[in-house]
Order: sequence, then C-alpha cells, then structure tokens
Amino acid sequence: MGFNFFDTKNKLLLQAYLKETNAPMEDIRNIAIIAHVDHGKTTLVDKILHQVKMFRDNQKVADLLLDSNDLERERGITILSKNVSVRYKGVKINIIDTPGHSDFGGEVERVLNMADGVILLVDAFEGPMPQTRFVLQKAIALNLKPIVVVNKVDKPNCRPEEVHEAVFDLMFSLDATEDQMDFPEVYGSSKNGWMSDHWEKPTKDISFLLDTILEHVKPREFEEGTLQMQISSLDYSSFLGRIAVGRIMRGTIKAGQKISLVKRDGTIVKSAVKELFRFESLGKEKVKTATLYPGEICAVLGPQDFEIGDTIADIENPEGMKNIKVDEPTMSMLFTINNSPFFGKEGKYVTSRHIRERLYQEIEQNLAMKVKETDSPDKLLVFGRGILHLSILVETMRREGYEFQLGQPQVIIKEIDGRKHEPVETLTVHVPTVFSGKVIELVTARKGDIVNIENTDDRTELEFTIPARSLIGLRNPMLTATEGEAIIAHSFKGFEPWKNGVPTRKNGSLIAQETGTAIPYSIDKLQDRGVFFIDPGDEIYNGQVIGEHSRADDLVINVTKTKKLSNVRSSGTDDKSQITPAIKFSLEQTMEYIKDDEYIEVTPKNIRLRKILLNEHDRKRLKRSKEEPKK
Repeated sequence: MGFNFFDTKNKLLLQAYLKETNAPMEDIRNIAIIAHVDHGKTTLVDKILHQVKMFRDNQKVADLLLDSNDLERERGITILSKNVSVRYKGVKINIIDTPGHSDFGGEVERVLNMADGVILLVDAFEGPMPQTRFVLQKAIALNLKPIVVVNKVDKPNCRPEEVHEAVFDLMFSLDATEDQMDFPEVYGSSKNGWMSDHWEKPTKDISFLLDTILEHVKPREFEEGTLQMQISSLDYSSFLGRIAVGRIMRGTIKAGQKISLVKRDGTIVKSAVKELFRFESLGKEKVKTATLYPGEICAVLGPQDFEIGDTIADIENPEGMKNIKVDEPTMSMLFTINNSPFFGKEGKYVTSRHIRERLYQEIEQNLAMKVKETDSPDKLLVFGRGILHLSILVETMRREGYEFQLGQPQVIIKEIDGRKHEPVETLTVHVPTVFSGKVIELVTARKGDIVNIENTDDRTELEFTIPARSLIGLRNPMLTATEGEAIIAHSFKGFEPWKNGVPTRKNGSLIAQETGTAIPYSIDKLQDRGVFFIDPGDEIYNGQVIGEHSRADDLVINVTKTKKLSNVRSSGTDDKSQITPAIKFSLEQTMEYIKDDEYIEVTPKNIRLRKILLNEHDRKRLKRSKEEPKK
C-alpha cells in the first residue's frame, strides 16, 4: 500500500494521521517476485541485497539466502513465502518471495494480497513456463501490474525478443488490462549482477531494476478509516508463541495498543498488541515506541487463537476484511501410526498423539491443507493440493523425527446434480518434438484430452486436461519415454464428471515371506521374477514389499535363505552373483506407486513399502471375501 506523496488528497489525509505523533511515515513499496524453478529468482534477490550494501565488503555471506530451509535448497523450489526488506534512495522496498508451484496455492494467495506490484522473472531461453502462468494469473486477478525481467540474456541461444512476445501473449490470454499489458521491460543477468533496458547493453549493477520498481510500482491509495490488518501468515517462537504477520491496509498500529480480532466467521475478540515487529533486512526488528503506518508489513504478538485470514482491527470500530480465497484441496491421504515389526527403531515421535499434534499445527499456517478425524483414533485423513504438497509435509515431518505410515493418495469426489464429479487438472508438457507422439499416447491412454499444441524450434508445448487421479504415477513413465527431457507442470482446473477406465499400476508386488537379512544368493536366484527395491544386506520383514513382480498378481518370496554348504561344495565353487542394482524411489515416486492395499512406512532413516495386512493368510481371506459377493 505505502503512500503516494504526490497526491493532494493523500497529503491532507497524511497530515490528519500525523497529528497524534511526530513519527515520520515512510515511502514503502511491496513487491512480489514470480518465477519458475531455476529462472534465477533467488540469485536476483541475493544481488539486490548486495546492491544496497546490506553486507560489509569483507563479510562472508551464503548464496541463495531466500531458500532458507534444507528442502528448498535441495529441490530448488520455494515452499514458504519469505520477506526481505531493503532501502534504496530513501524508499523501503519489501521484497516478497512467492512459491511457484500450484500445489502451494494457499501460500501464493495470501502473499500476493500484501503486494503493490510483481516482478515477473523469465528465462531468456525458456520463456514463461506453466507454473509461472499459475502465479501470474493470481496476480492479474488482484490487479497487480508486473515488471517483466528477462533474465539470463548472457546464455548461448537465448531469444529475449521472442520471450518478450511470449510474455505479452501470456498476459493477453490471462485477460490482463491495457495498463497491465503495457508493462516495463528489464533485461539482464542475475548471475553476473547487471540489469539494463536492453539485452545488448550490459551495465555494472542492477540499479536499473531498482529504479524501475520505484518508477512503476506505485503504492495504493491512502485509505481513510480505522485500523485494518489482515493476518496473511504466522510466525512461531518457542519463547513468545504464535505471532501474527500481515500488512497494514488502513490506520496505524503501535505497541501496547488495544485492538480487536475479527474472526473469519464475524466474531470479535478484544485483545492488545503486546509486542510489535517490522521486517528489516533479512529479519525482524522490535518496534518499541514508533507508530507503523499503511503499507508496512509487520508481526504482531498479542492476539490469541487467531487464524490466517482474520483481521486485526480497531478496538472501538472493528471492521473485518474480505476472507482470503484459496483453491480447495483435490487429494487426500491417510496418516496412521507405524505398526510394522520395525516400529520405534528409528523415529523419535511415534505415537498417534505426536502425529495428531503435528498435523493440526501444520493446518494453522497451511491454508490449503485440511485434517479430518476418522473412526479410528490412530488414523487421520489429510487433504492437500496434490502429491508435491503432501510430500513436502511428509518429508518435513520425517526430518523432524516423526515415524508413521501413509495410505494410497485418493482424489476428492464430489456429488454435483446427482452425478459423481472428480478434480480435473490442466497439464502442460514441454518436450523435444521427436517425443511429442509418445507423450500424447501416454496422456490420452489416461483419459487426457488435447487442448493445444504449439511448436517452437525443436520443442513442442502440449496442453491437456486430465483427471487428477491420472497424474498419479504419470511422471516416471513420461520421463522414461522422453529420456528425461519432459518438463511437466499442472494446475487445478475444476470438477468434471467422473471418467471410467483410467489405468492403474498393472504389475503386482514381490512380498517378503520372512523377517531377516536379505541374502545376495537368494536375490540372485529370484531376479527372473521381477525387479527389486532392496539391496543385499538390508533388514526386511514379513509382508514388506521388496520389489515389483513381472506379472499382474502378487508373489510371496523368501530372500533370507542362505546357500547350503557341504564339505564337497563350498561357497567359492559357484559363479559369482550378478545382481541388478535395486530401484530406489523418491518419496513422491513411492506415493504415486503404491496400491490401495499397501502402506508407505516413513521413518527418519528409511522409506519402505509394505502390505497393510502383513500376514499372507489374512490377505487371502480378505481377497476371498471380496470375490464371494461378485459370485
């Protein structure tokens, strides 16, 4: 929001506001950065921090400052929004990092509500990518004007002019206004630390970008009225507790002030500001006596039991703000305690109480995620935006020391006008043209419909609509068919009538018969039965899924048998075992792979597959009971 100092009406409002205090009101610009994975967003923010002399010349600073947690650094993606504040030419610029993946739509929604404008960062070779479209669409709907930064113009084969045209076409397709389509352009290289008005005119620094922000990102109109600050995020301190984070939309706030908390359902709770913080540099600064004005992003300690979307308002005339709308969950997954034979060997938090507390803590700050109780106290249903959304939570929990089990992901079904409807996604695949036929064959076999095909040079962009459940298990065969060249992205489209005949995994499982250590001799003799997920020497248990059968049915095998030796036949007389390397799945791949009668056992050290019923006789009895009604 900030303040437009050149507007006469705003000057009068400002004078009225400053009667109570002598504190100066800053000129503030809040800007969010939108970019696809690996287009240079985090590197650009690093360069901005160095440009404004935030660090000493001799100070050692790590790269990728915004990717602050291990998962973000490993995956190269932004999961949680973060704020960085810099000062340039007397103006405070709050830079807000945005997640780029549609699975983190809940994070995107509330981040953009705090911004005055956006930087759209695109690669000079790849151009705007599908996930960029998702976040940009949200920004366009909020009437935010973008500054287009074409990055990596120093790369060979870059095509900045074509990329500029592609961005214009994208904006047009998103129904941008004339003002939004008349966007300023910046060209440069984040890696080499320069920005300019033309890609053939390198400069010495990125001042041109910062000047463009000051010129084109104007604060919103100064609104008259009492305090309004919508809680867009929350912070947590083991010492202070829960802290509300948001942007002051109207009015002023200071430490010790009496306030009202307007809940999303309209109820009002009286409270007070115990402590107040504003964002400075890479952290927060405590505000003791100063008054904070509209446009400032701040953190408030004091209100209790608040939720994201609630409004901090005036004590006497509280007015709530419009609720934050977030894309609803499309997928659910069962979380339950680990009851395998290896229970409690590797995890620190293993009980249902631990898991329940952690999941309910997550939904306090993760708007797009929901938790539902089941008929068993040991089982909880967790709803999320997709496999990636759920897997990030699972990976975070296992790194924190949690041990639990997961069921097969299930799409959410709705009854609309008496018909069963399922979530449908828009799937976009960038692939070398030579592989486009294989991609079309794969997607259409899963009931996907072709929407658009565009060819650029030797690459093709394919757009489909496809049931969300068809995306489960699609990534691996597609990467295999395209020799790893496919760039895959998807975003939620809506609910459409249920489609029959969506194929699932065809091959059965190889299941361990005994608990013990996997023996090389046994694995070698059974390699013709399928492929293995375990290595020789791994500890396994009865009922664990240790491989994929070459046929459609499950097969129980014993890989713990050793070779029987005698005084005639010794271990050195046979040929050496030649064992094919085991297939190792990532967490997301495992979640896409399992069947409905299997669990994923997740511990801080291992991810294992197992049958829900470990005993073979129990599985056969259940199978017979399912077949009898059909007869």
